[in-house]
Amino acid sequence: EVRKVSESIKYNHPLRKCVDTILKKCPTEYQERMGRNMDDYEDFDERQNSYPSEKSLVKLHKQVIYSVQRHRRTQVQWQILLEQAFYLEDVSKNETSATRQFVHSFRSQEPENKIIQYFYTPTVEWYWECLLRPWFYRVLAVVLATFSVIVVWSECTFFSTKPVLSLFAVFIQLAEKTYNYIYIEMACFLTIFFLSICVYSTVFRIRVFNYYYLASHHQTDAYSLLFSGMLFCRLTPPLCLNFLGLTHMDATISHRNTQPTAYTSIMGSMRVLTFIADGFYIYYPMLVVILCIATYFSLGTRCLNLLGFQQFMGDSEMTSDLIDEGKELIKREKRKRQRQEEGENRRREWKERYGNRDDSTRNRVVHTDQKESSFSETNINRPLSKYTRSNGRTERDRIELLHDAEPLDFNADLINDDPLELDSGR
Repeated sequence: EVRKVSESIKYNHPLRKCVDTILKKCPTEYQERMGRNMDDYEDFDERQNSYPSEKSLVKLHKQVIYSVQRHRRTQVQWQILLEQAFYLEDVSKNETSATRQFVHSFRSQEPENKIIQYFYTPTVEWYWECLLRPWFYRVLAVVLATFSVIVVWSECTFFSTKPVLSLFAVFIQLAEKTYNYIYIEMACFLTIFFLSICVYSTVFRIRVFNYYYLASHHQTDAYSLLFSGMLFCRLTPPLCLNFLGLTHMDATISHRNTQPTAYTSIMGSMRVLTFIADGFYIYYPMLVVILCIATYFSLGTRCLNLLGFQQFMGDSEMTSDLIDEGKELIKREKRKRQRQEEGENRRREWKERYGNRDDSTRNRVVHTDQKESSFSETNINRPLSKYTRSNGRTERDRIELLHDAEPLDFNADLINDDPLELDSGR
């Protein structure tokens, strides 16, 4: 569409500036391709074709900006997926390595830090990637699963004050009895930290019609940033209120006349609306059990698959086809990258093998030129009586061999004090 508009609107058209603005937003290769057919200069008044309006150019400009940004974002995400696939293949290959040194299939495109490279040797990398990292993930999974069970249990029982069934409230009240302020700080920090990870990680992965979502490596558009920021602002106050309810610091849950927290003093209390404070506020968090069951059995994915929306499932033919297609894509990209590295290696070997020779040849040529210039200056500054016909031809022959550019009939008559005339004579 941009090419058609660029070909129809010539240089002397009033809207040509708008077209140039649109062309600047296109990638460089597209600008060069569309600029090849713009050598002819035609008067737009003599042609009876219909021209786009300024409103249509504004719409086209918006579409170009969005398309270019989506193209760049897709390229960056594709490169990230390739690096992950190559890394996983390298880990799988190095697990059976007898040397216990991690070998990469391709060199890293980013420059490595020398300090990290000094300590993080191939042997250390092999022990971490192939031996320690899987066990670290297993231990971390057990710890996070334990925290998840505690959160689900506390969400279902935090309304019970006698007896206190919420485990977070039990931990905080034990610290209150001993006035251990550091323990209270650590317990509150770990609790709110885990809850924040569970809540905010969902925002980083959510996709609204594949339009609003956060992309890594600074590839998120402005609309997605605003949408995600709005979600963060809406999720933070309920998260803080839920934390106060889990730890029984909210007077609505504990039913104690204690000093209100800073959050309650600013945001107010749920006691204002009795049907929410005594009903919705207490029983709504129990729905997290249904959410956990649906996530564990992938009920949402299965429902979408039944409705006709193709989803990635382990027991479907579409998934096996996608896996085979992914393998072929990875093989193709690996062959392409191997060819690039082989070409770079050949160029590097050629430079190392013949680079010094080229430098020596270049130095020899420069040295020869210097000798020629110094020799010519010496000849010019000498008395003219030296170059007479009475001299022998021995020295003249030696001069002709050294200076291949001088003529054979060189004699003293051609010598003068002007170097430019000397060159012209040669």
